[in-house]
Amino acid sequence: MKIDQNVLRILTGITIRLFFTALFSLAVPLTAQAEQSKNFGNYTVHYSAFTADNLTPSVARSYNIPRSKKRALLNISVLKKTADGSSKPSRASVKGTVTNLVQQLRELSPREISEKGAIYYIAETPVGNAETLKYHLEITPEGETTTYKFSFQEQFYTE
Repeated sequence: MKIDQNVLRILTGITIRLFFTALFSLAVPLTAQAEQSKNFGNYTVHYSAFTADNLTPSVARSYNIPRSKKRALLNISVLKKTADGSSKPSRASVKGTVTNLVQQLRELSPREISEKGAIYYIAETPVGNAETLKYHLEITPEGETTTYKFSFQEQFYTE
C-alpha cells in the first residue's frame, strides 16, 4: 500500500502517540503488543488494546482517560484506500461489545477523537488481572452501507 506524505504526517498524530506510549512502556516482548489490522475492501481498520496505565500522564489528561491498570483501552482507526493507492483517515460508526471467558458481556461506548487530520475511536472497560477479553466490533465507514464485523481477544495483566 502506498502512503502519501499527508497520511504519514497524520499517522504521527495521536493514534501513533497513544499506541507507542503504551507499547514502549510495557515490559513484555514487542511482538506481544504489535498493532493489528484488518482489511475490508477499500478500508483498513487498525486496532489495539492495552491497559490505560501505559498512557503518559499528559496524554491521559489531554483525553480525560483515567490511568489505571484495571482499565483496558481500545484504540481503533479506519483508513480508506484512495485511487492513487494512498490511504486517508475515515470517519465511521464504531459499535462493539466485550466478553470475558465466563461470557460476561459489556457494551463498549467508543468516542471519536479527531486531531491534526487523524481520526480514531477509543473505548474503555474494566479489566482484572490475567483476564482475557474478547472484543466484538462492528465498523461502518461514513457514507457506506456495509458494516464490517470482526473479533479479537487480548489478555491483560494488572498486577
